[in-house]
Order: sequence, then structure tokens, then C-alpha cells
Amino acid sequence: MPVTLKDVAERAGVSPSAVSRTFTEGASVSARTRAKVERAAEELGYMPSALASALSTGRTKLIGLVSNNFHNPVFLEVFDRFTRGLQERGLRPLLVNLSDETDPANSVRMLRQYSADGVIVASSTLPPSFARAFADAGLPVVHAFGRAAPTPEVHVVGIDNTECGRMAARALATRGYRRVAFLGGPASATSTQDRGAGFASEIADHPGIMATESHAAAYSFEAGRAEMQRLLAAGSPAEAYFCGDDVLSIGALSALKDAGLSVPEDVGLIGFNDMEMAGWQNINLTTIRQPIPEIISAAIDLVVTTADDPGLGPRARLFPCQTVERGTLRNPAAS
Repeated sequence: MPVTLKDVAERAGVSPSAVSRTFTEGASVSARTRAKVERAAEELGYMPSALASALSTGRTKLIGLVSNNFHNPVFLEVFDRFTRGLQERGLRPLLVNLSDETDPANSVRMLRQYSADGVIVASSTLPPSFARAFADAGLPVVHAFGRAAPTPEVHVVGIDNTECGRMAARALATRGYRRVAFLGGPASATSTQDRGAGFASEIADHPGIMATESHAAAYSFEAGRAEMQRLLAAGSPAEAYFCGDDVLSIGALSALKDAGLSVPEDVGLIGFNDMEMAGWQNINLTTIRQPIPEIISAAIDLVVTTADDPGLGPRARLFPCQTVERGTLRNPAAS
């Protein structure tokens, strides 16, 4: 039979309510009673019930982690850091896989059924209205990797994707490329829209540079490869591409090599994210690094703060990105 709270009370020589208070965060209990209860619990191998604690405190310590792109390898890092970061705080992640869903209703219903203390929407493609649905349902929510806005509808932690598009364009311009292109993810994704807009805006400030834009069907290797194959079949590829994600870049790199083209000698590539695979020797991708660890840490801090203070107004925290020089763009000195 499992050890019960009553067993611990009898071993410690205290009331069951004293045991309950000992294991209830913030409850009042004397140091002497706490020591007796903890010693008895250790001797008996007692572990307090998380469900019982939730009933008494009204807090489940469950944080919904909602995402919609498990095909992208960068999510492995995102998932790892989010789950470890929550668990280190004594919180429990409740993973929600949206797959191809764009309606938040099912996710909202599930997280309300589990009485989640808060929600982190981890997606760079979903619109602000998706995260807003959780706030409207009374759930504290943070949109990690979400779209920046001067007056956000919910808490947003991420980057300025428009500025990142400008960074990529400047990287190509300083290397002397004159026919460049943006190969983005799905056209409906907010990250694609903003990175493409920033790229086009910066290129417009460089007379003599021509730019085009196309989109892959998804943020995935297969989609990046298929879109580059389509572009090659249409003839006259650009001199260099800004791919809106590392996984798209790696798919494009595969298609270019299969077509007998060398990178960066024939075609240059710059990616986005700086996921671990981008630095592998056989890939060696020049890319723009998104500070994923800092974004995740800040998102966890903010969802915890909001759960404690639901009246906290929406705020946005944006982190700077940086260009990581590797081997898929030609040297500026050679331009």
C-alpha cells in the first residue's frame, strides 16, 4: 500500500493538517514541526501528491507548451530547453502538438480541462490572434518567437524578424551579389512575411541589386529542397539566396549539389536560426543566429510572473540576432 499523509502524521507525532501545511508552498508551519514531518516522510518514502496539492492550492503547476512544427529539427532544442527550464522551476510541461491546426479552440479547451496555470505558444508562424485566444479564455499566455508589435495583444518574447531580413540582405550586398532572392517558408507565416519584408526593404536601398521572392510549402528539409529544384528547373538561379530557416537552406543545398552546382562558388546561401546541424562540417552554413536560450528563459520567467500577477499588461521583449560566418557565402574581399 502507498504511504499516506496520515501515516506520516502518525510517525511524526503531528496532525495530518500539519503534514499538509509542510508540503504546501507558502503555508505557515514551525521549523520544529517541519523538521519532524520531513524526517518522517523520508523514513517512510512518502511523496506528496501533486493532485492533492493542486486541489488545496488551486495551482496545478502545469504549463501548456503549444507548438506547430515538429518537423523542423530546431524544435528539438526548443523542446529540450523549455521542458528543462520548466522542470527546474518545479513546473510540469503539458505538450500540445498542433500539427496542421490553425484554430486554437481545441488547444484552449484541453488546457482549460487540465487547469493549466499558464501557456507558452512556441511558434514563429502563428498570428497574434492565436495566442490571444488563450488570454481571452483567462489563461496567462506568452507567445515565444511571436510577431513583434508596438502594442502587443499578449506577452511576446522573440526577435525583430524584419530587421533580420535586413541583416541577410546586407550580408549579400557586401559580398557583391547582384541577383539575390528570398526563399521563405509558407507565405502565410508571420515570420516569413516579416523576414521577406525586411529583406526587400534593404535591397531597395542598394541600386543595381535585383531581388526575387519565392516560398517553400513548409519549414522543412523536403520543402526547401523541392522549392530549390523548382527554381533550378525554371532556369537562371539567383547568385545567392536568403533562406528563411536553416532547414530550408539545407534542403536547398542538397538540391544545388544534386544539380552539379557548388556552394558558394556557383550559388551562395545564408540561413536563419543557427541550429546545431548548421555548424556540421559537411554543411558549414552561414546563417543568422536567433538567441534561442535567452528567448526561452525570458518566456518562462514571464509566464510565471503572469500566473502570479494576471493583471500584468502585455509586453514585448525582443533580443538581437547576429550573423554567423561559415562557408556558404563568398568572401567579401572576393567581391
